[in-house]
Amino acid sequence: MTCIIIEDEIPAQNILKNFLGKLPNLQLKGTFQAAIEANLFLKNEKVDVVFLDINLPDISGMDFIKTIKNPPVIIITTAYPDYAVSSFELETIADYLVKPFAFSRFLKAVNKAEKFIKKIEGTTEENSSETLFLNVDKTHHKIIVNKIVYVESDRNYVTIVTNTQKLSFIDSLKNWKEKLPENNFIQIHKSFIINKEFVDKITGNEIYVLANRLPIGRTYKQNLLKRLKIG
Repeated sequence: MTCIIIEDEIPAQNILKNFLGKLPNLQLKGTFQAAIEANLFLKNEKVDVVFLDINLPDISGMDFIKTIKNPPVIIITTAYPDYAVSSFELETIADYLVKPFAFSRFLKAVNKAEKFIKKIEGTTEENSSETLFLNVDKTHHKIIVNKIVYVESDRNYVTIVTNTQKLSFIDSLKNWKEKLPENNFIQIHKSFIINKEFVDKITGNEIYVLANRLPIGRTYKQNLLKRLKIG
């Protein structure tokens, strides 16, 4: 698992780093003293867990969580027990550690986070196997979401392409970008969203998705390469 620390006190940072050093399954990607610094990092990098203090200089940890779209799993680390009850109203919080805490309590929190992540991944996998019924030409067509190869937009129409079907109907690409699970689908062009599981190869500014040659938009290429883990 990957993680970051958001903590404004250096001694508290050092304790967390020391504890993390004892767990080879946790990789620390960054340490931040302010939420605004971490926010810039999280816009470009994905992590599994955030160790988050509540009392931060620019914005409280609790308010910061609410600003993140699709936030990572959160472990609160704070000297204030007052927010414990209200914090668990936020779905991404796995545990609430009150300083000072022992390594054994820290380890328990990490184990909770790991279970939390597995639960989320299981739910995402179920969602990607969901079926949709598309009403095209007065016929309801069954579509398995994770079998969608790519989605193409042309003016007011959207075309859904699977390995067996090609269906066009009135809709927007923006609507489908919000509907499709983010872990599998990537927008590569203003007119195309692809399923990364079907990518065959990339040549220049073109991508082959299950033998379909599609253009890569200049502004989308960097994110595409990062999502595909191409250095």
